[in-house]
Amino acid sequence: MKLFFILTLVAVASAAPQNPQDVQILRYDSDNSGLGSYSFAWELSDGSKHEEQGQLKNQGTEAEALSVQGQYAWVGPDGVTYTVTYLADENGYQPQLQQSQGGSIPSAVIESFLG
Repeated sequence: MKLFFILTLVAVASAAPQNPQDVQILRYDSDNSGLGSYSFAWELSDGSKHEEQGQLKNQGTEAEALSVQGQYAWVGPDGVTYTVTYLADENGYQPQLQQSQGGSIPSAVIESFLG
C-alpha cells in the first residue's frame, strides 16, 4: 500500500495545473454502508480522477481480507492521460499502467511506477 500512496502522490503532482486555485471538483461520490463494502469516485477539472471499490471477503473468518479494485488517472505534462488500474487483495497491490494516446511512456514514469 506504501507504493500505492507514492504513486498517488506522483499522479497528483504530475497533473498539477499552473494555478491550483483554478481546479474545480467535477464529481465526488462516496458510498460506505458499513456492511463490508465501500466505493468512491472523484474527478477534477484538470483531468485527474480516481475510482475505487472495496469489499471484505470471508468476513468473520481467519481468511478475512479486503479486496480493492480501482483506477486513477492524470494528464501528464506531455498532454497524455495516464491511467493506473489496480487490484489490491491478499496477493498484494497489482497495478497496470496505461496511456490514452500513442507514443511511449516516459522512462521516469515507468521507474516511479515500478519503484
